[in-house]
Amino acid sequence: MTTLGNREILKLEKIAFLSSRKVPPAAVMASYDWATRMCAEGTCVIGGFQSALERDVLKILLKGGLQPIVMVLARSMWRTVPTAYRAAIDAGRLLVVSPVAQTIRRVSRDSAIIRNRFVLANCSRAVFAAIDSQGSLAHLLAEFPALPHGVLANDRRSV
Repeated sequence: MTTLGNREILKLEKIAFLSSRKVPPAAVMASYDWATRMCAEGTCVIGGFQSALERDVLKILLKGGLQPIVMVLARSMWRTVPTAYRAAIDAGRLLVVSPVAQTIRRVSRDSAIIRNRFVLANCSRAVFAAIDSQGSLAHLLAEFPALPHGVLANDRRSV
């Protein structure tokens, strides 16, 4: 595992945020509201922040300025830190983790599963914007039957 930022954040209680790529419209606003609440509470959030909705949630969390964040990559660590994350890393409130082989330069289905498994293994509870019952998140969640979790919104194909 390769890290960048404040490793002490891993010791904190964390809530995971994950989402299937396809989300019903209700999940979008519910996710934004949830992220805003996490900012107000200062709750540590862990996630991959790869899908469009997850990236939007990350932007809200970064603007919050208080709560610690763990971003888990499904590829090797960046060679250069993106500008959008430098201030949070420098402030000690963002930890970037790469639990995959450092030879992996592009996200694959397998590396995304490794990332999401790491996220779920390192949180005390999880929130899903939406879960497609046929998707990899639904299958992965079955590996963590004792993990408290909730789903913000579902469509008729979701669990």
